[in-house]
Amino acid sequence: MRGPHNIWRLIRTGATFQRTGAMGVVLDAMNAPPIIRMAARIVGFPFAWLGKKGDTSLPPLTRAITALGPAYIKFGQILSTRPDVVGAELSDQLQYLQDKLPPFPSAVARRMVEKELGIKIDEVFSEFSEPVAAASIAQVHRARIAATGEEVAVKVLRPYIERAFRTDIDAFHFSAGVIEFLLPSTRRLRPTDVVEHFEGVVMGELDLRLESASASEFAENTADDAGFVVPKVNWGLSARTVMTLGWGEGIPANDLPAIRASGLDMDGLGERVLQLFLSHALRDGLFHGDMHQGNLKFAANGDIIAIDFGIMGRIDEYTRRVYAEILYGFITRDYRRVAEVHFEAGYVPADRNVEEFARALRAVGEPIFGMDATQISMGRLLSYLFEVTEKFGMETRTELILLQRTMVVVEGVARSLNPNINIWQVAKPVVESYIANSIGPKALLSDLARTVRVLARFGPRLPELAEAALIRQSTPPPETDRARPARAMGYVTLGGGLALVAVWVSSLL
Repeated sequence: MRGPHNIWRLIRTGATFQRTGAMGVVLDAMNAPPIIRMAARIVGFPFAWLGKKGDTSLPPLTRAITALGPAYIKFGQILSTRPDVVGAELSDQLQYLQDKLPPFPSAVARRMVEKELGIKIDEVFSEFSEPVAAASIAQVHRARIAATGEEVAVKVLRPYIERAFRTDIDAFHFSAGVIEFLLPSTRRLRPTDVVEHFEGVVMGELDLRLESASASEFAENTADDAGFVVPKVNWGLSARTVMTLGWGEGIPANDLPAIRASGLDMDGLGERVLQLFLSHALRDGLFHGDMHQGNLKFAANGDIIAIDFGIMGRIDEYTRRVYAEILYGFITRDYRRVAEVHFEAGYVPADRNVEEFARALRAVGEPIFGMDATQISMGRLLSYLFEVTEKFGMETRTELILLQRTMVVVEGVARSLNPNINIWQVAKPVVESYIANSIGPKALLSDLARTVRVLARFGPRLPELAEAALIRQSTPPPETDRARPARAMGYVTLGGGLALVAVWVSSLL
């Protein structure tokens, strides 16, 4: 239900931030002016008692987010990968949200697995551990299949998680509606559509059969990517609330001290994480949509192991070409071409001036290229680009939301491994390769071949389709009764006139 009852949910959110002390932390991170801080304290203090207490052993922000529920935890997971946005201290605190949340009892998980798969755990698994990782939606157990001795990861959804998630999503929908009503200028950003997109993506995580399918497809697409591993799905031990994958042995990407101690090339790992993500998005149109540190491991031989495929992004070939040209235009500083691509794709209204838009884009790109490599940020670019496109009337592209958000997340992962990484230099060869294969003469021939294949498939029907079209063209359309307001008014006027004449004549007689 998305009605006004969600006001209570929003009030309790603010009250929870106030009660846990997270409100001050957030205002500090935002560098809020003194008047805003004072207003927040004055308004928030009387309602603090309505907020949730949370786990007092946790830092304020983490305590508030975990108390509020799964949707807020998802948001905190994203922020944990952006120390350049929230600061190193808050980033470290929020990493707790990735895979260290309180687990639910193993006995409950075992009952759920047995009920869902119709098995006896002790008969199928020779080992079934306590939870090794617990996140906002599910937890993972390390197990060994008795028949084969294979080590696997068994993922089990949290009990009643769908109901809890829908409570938060409904509040987000209500908030988006209120924002659009009170601030009409935000409608171009389509907050309601954004929330619906977020809902569709996240709700997909609540059916592990879909995640299993995504993992299987992702593994096929990346089979030839050297040094990138996607664990194999065990379909016989997977269902709606349970998923079983091969075990990926490695160091979690958020355990930086262990990675340093292992002797792995951290700079190289950071570059490969970013390049692999771009390659998957541009080459395949299917990419890992939740690629934070908690969902990556590094094997002893340097392989990158991906886990958790609940959120996967898809973009069609046309959108990939548009995105690649925009990205490449910024890399090569061809702002005129970036502007033209926005107009050609219909992202910016056609009545706007291309030259003015190109000049505005130059104001976005040039300051970034003048920065030191440690300061260059995709997040900063997207922020500046948002400001410019807002002025030129560009609407939010919901199909690009997940791609842009994941790009920011992956940048955070890469920068945690290599703080001096130059995002543009690392991205350039991947984008250049894609453009060479997908926008040049080779791509034109491929498009023509695809068109011929489609025509060939409809070949047997082409004569009758052409004949039907010609018949429709040569046959005059039947006349339809059209509204003729002038004629109708004439009839009314004539009738009225005749009536007046009749009355006058009758009065003479």
